[in-house]
Amino acid sequence: MPKLTAAQVRRALLTVPGWKRRGGEIWREFSFAGFLPAFAFVRKVAAFAEARDHHPDIDIRWNKVTLALSTHSEGGLTAKDFASARHYTALGRRRPL
Repeated sequence: MPKLTAAQVRRALLTVPGWKRRGGEIWREFSFAGFLPAFAFVRKVAAFAEARDHHPDIDIRWNKVTLALSTHSEGGLTAKDFASARHYTALGRRRPL
């Protein structure tokens, strides 16, 4: 999957509310009622990522989960990252536990 141009990244960011660009990745922090709901979200993220062989960087801090996406094999952002971000955004709206 080809790396997106800067203009394509700017347009794609409009499709993923709350996500921000940081260099060659996009990231977003999700907040939950506590550790167990945050961890349940991470389990769903992990299952989705494993099924697609496209894994985000994940940081868990009690009730906050930060996801960062980049297609390392392409050296930057691809459509795969934005498709994953849209899925994770939808998962984050459905409050686990």
